[in-house]
Amino acid sequence: MQSQAKDVTAYLEEVPAERRAALVQLRKQCLATLKGFEESMQYGGPCYSRNGEVEVGFASQKHFIGLYILRTDVMKTYQSQLKIKGVSLGKGCIRYSKPEKIDFELVKKMLQATVESTGVVC
Repeated sequence: MQSQAKDVTAYLEEVPAERRAALVQLRKQCLATLKGFEESMQYGGPCYSRNGEVEVGFASQKHFIGLYILRTDVMKTYQSQLKIKGVSLGKGCIRYSKPEKIDFELVKKMLQATVESTGVVC
């Protein structure tokens, strides 16, 4: 579901209450880890860009919370660990069916790997 919110704070205020804490935690991790990245609202959700290119995002979708890790090398590196956690994966999307399925330690590792990556953005 694409949001018309003007900023991330407004976006977080409009998400379903049962997802809000998880999305706030994702934002905190992004802000703490993605140094040198710019936070913005793009594509209807919070995004984190470096040099004008979106590399990370997240969103409350109809049936899942989506975390978008757009560096292909990072997704490839963590693909097997994510599959063990039982989450659905797309090319650059991790779909969490429930907020409690999010492994925030693994998310932190992926964010740190994104900072270090110079790989292709999908």
